[in-house]
Amino acid sequence: MLGASIAGKMEGDKRRKAQNMSNKHFELFTMMNQWVKVKQAGKNLSSFFKERGFSRIAIYGMSYAGETLLGELQGTGIEVAYGIDRNAGSLYSDINIVSMEDVLEEVDAVVVTAITFFDEIEENLEKKLSCPIISLEDVLYEI
Repeated sequence: MLGASIAGKMEGDKRRKAQNMSNKHFELFTMMNQWVKVKQAGKNLSSFFKERGFSRIAIYGMSYAGETLLGELQGTGIEVAYGIDRNAGSLYSDINIVSMEDVLEEVDAVVVTAITFFDEIEENLEKKLSCPIISLEDVLYEI
């Protein structure tokens, strides 16, 4: 009986983890779909930053969305000073990638691409930096 209970708990944990990943990927898909709509409308994300006086930013989350944002901002006059990622030691990019445990250099703003955990990330970044912390999702819907 105890074995069945443990197996049931493990199955429930697997299901919860799978549902969380599904939710995360759906939110990422929705955000990237909005990005396509922005591009189809002929808009560029650099205008969002320029209009707000943000010429030097950092990107939190250097996976798919972070690398795409970095690529979009190249040659626009918006400098991406560095990336922040919990897997900093194992990622390669054209910019320096640091972890939250490192000293974070001041920038005009940090754009968070990890939208699922934005509130928690924002709280942690506000302890280390005095600049605005912006969700990439918000940028895409405001532009």
